[in-house]
Amino acid sequence: QVQLVQSGGGLVQAGGSLRLSCSASGRTFSTSMGWFRQAPGKERQFVARTDWSGSVTNYADSVKGRFTVSRDNAKNTVYLQMNSLKPEDTAVYYCAAGTYYTSGRFEAIYWGQGTQVTVSS
Repeated sequence: QVQLVQSGGGLVQAGGSLRLSCSASGRTFSTSMGWFRQAPGKERQFVARTDWSGSVTNYADSVKGRFTVSRDNAKNTVYLQMNSLKPEDTAVYYCAAGTYYTSGRFEAIYWGQGTQVTVSS
């Protein structure tokens, strides 16, 4: 069993930065971990993911070059550094642990509790 507890998020102006953290308990060392987000009235969408080592990452096109996902296995924590934030990044962000397929699909098995990120224009 894996439990994910998120922290970070909040309100920021456009162009600003935020960092989200996700602390994991349980067997996550061989698991892909990453982030999804869900804006009001929209489906949850993939944002970013890192493999077990932290050396392989994948991003949604909408965040490439602005967001960085990383993990610290010694701390069982995964991070999402968000720079150059835009109003369209406003959403509830969810940490996830699961399986990443070579097709590009990240199947989340475990979810964090979600945290609100609001970017004002």
